[in-house]
Amino acid sequence: MPTFCNVKRNTYFDSVTLMIISNQLKEIDGAAEVLAGMATDLNKELAENLGLMTSDIRALEANDFFLAVQAHDAAVFTEVTQTLETLLKKKSSSETGDYRPPTTASAVRNLPQANIAVISLPGQYAAAEAEKALDEGLHVMLFSDGVSLADELRLKQKAHEKGLLVMGPDCGTAILGGTALCFANAVRRGKIGIVGASGTGIQEVSTLIDKFGGGVSHAIGTGGRDLKAEIGGIMMLDAIDALGKDEGTEVLVIISKPPAAEITAKIFDKLRTVPKKVVVHFLGSDEMEDADFTFGKSLEDTACKAVLLAEGKEPEDFVGFTAPLAEIDRTVEAQAAKLGETQPYLRGLYSGGTLAYEALLLLAAEGMDCYSNIPLKSEYKLENAAVSRENTIIDFGEDEFTVGKPHPMIDATSRQEAILKEAADPTVGIILFDVVLGYGAHENIAGEMVSAIQKARTQYAAEQREIVFVGFVCGTEGDRQGLEKSESLLRESGVVVFPSNAQAVRFAQKLLEAKKAGG
Repeated sequence: MPTFCNVKRNTYFDSVTLMIISNQLKEIDGAAEVLAGMATDLNKELAENLGLMTSDIRALEANDFFLAVQAHDAAVFTEVTQTLETLLKKKSSSETGDYRPPTTASAVRNLPQANIAVISLPGQYAAAEAEKALDEGLHVMLFSDGVSLADELRLKQKAHEKGLLVMGPDCGTAILGGTALCFANAVRRGKIGIVGASGTGIQEVSTLIDKFGGGVSHAIGTGGRDLKAEIGGIMMLDAIDALGKDEGTEVLVIISKPPAAEITAKIFDKLRTVPKKVVVHFLGSDEMEDADFTFGKSLEDTACKAVLLAEGKEPEDFVGFTAPLAEIDRTVEAQAAKLGETQPYLRGLYSGGTLAYEALLLLAAEGMDCYSNIPLKSEYKLENAAVSRENTIIDFGEDEFTVGKPHPMIDATSRQEAILKEAADPTVGIILFDVVLGYGAHENIAGEMVSAIQKARTQYAAEQREIVFVGFVCGTEGDRQGLEKSESLLRESGVVVFPSNAQAVRFAQKLLEAKKAGG
């Protein structure tokens, strides 16, 4: 099948936009494969792997654009090209402002009141642009990944010296002065400040704070590597300082996977200098004790305790369910009755890495080890992330699923395919998943998941089997997707819906135990 190609030199389009458009173009009849992208080394490699490489594409440089289409005839290529132009014009017309500055310096001249730059470029170019932004006196939110540890350390040291923040690399969530950036959610303003090395961790805690009636002053992401020994927690410490001086912040929440011991000591020493009430949640280190701080046992428990402290109340552990336990037990019994004797396994399909990690931790606490692409124990590492074994939790935001493709919060395709694949396995009884709303997420991510669930249900109903789908929505009513609307879509499709990841996981574990006890 021939490959048709169109190239435009020195023409830039946002990579996320092109990923989404590529997937839309693949739906055109007759288009066997489509790739629209900038001619970076990564996209050239992807074109090679997809069988779309041409001599014209091979000669391009990173600032050049290309469209490659595999089709039987040129008419299909013409239709794809015209559709691409329409989609790009639609995207352009939806953007506010008439001027798109070509450089950081010109952007600063055009918008002198700006104090932060959000950078989303391939990793090999991102560090240089971040440094330019720092030189212009801007805080930096570095959405890009692929930035070296050496560059990260250099940038954060420079920012520290200038009294600026570098959030990232690979920082997907922040809320500054009520403004949500990247994948953040629409949460009410309030007295609780958050510093987190986890994007979906910040999202889950901030949305639960909103659900519990509290509000967020600021949420500062540090990037997942900030607490590594090589970086030393520079941004975590500087963010604590910044929120410690913020008059609108009364309670400070710290979220991260467990740092190295020496970094933990630095963080605790810094927190003791801050005149705020503090809640700390290091996922997997919930037995920590320190009289100066309150510790969260889950992301939900952390949010609950932060709200109680902000209201001047004593924090209490929240480790159960919002609904009465008798109601939960009845639901467990009813759902367990749907499963056959040969369906003992659970499959967790997550778009949020921290949410997947929390699920692994909560299940392990009940004596249940799971296979994963981000396992708690090396012996449970999947050889192939696309091939589940027994009880499995998958983080679809990891590189093996996202290289050359949109993040699963943007595009549900990878999880839709996984739902159909897991539902076809006669040993699977439970499929657990998250739905993450927010500014950067798909406009109807719940609907996308429901579409796959309905197809799966038709598939396994013909075999006279049932599967129990358990899910939760991370979001608020203020999000454009709408919390209530998203939850209703799931419930109407037969999903058992919970208000938090922790509750959804606990229910799935109870259901597995009931299934085992009932044979």
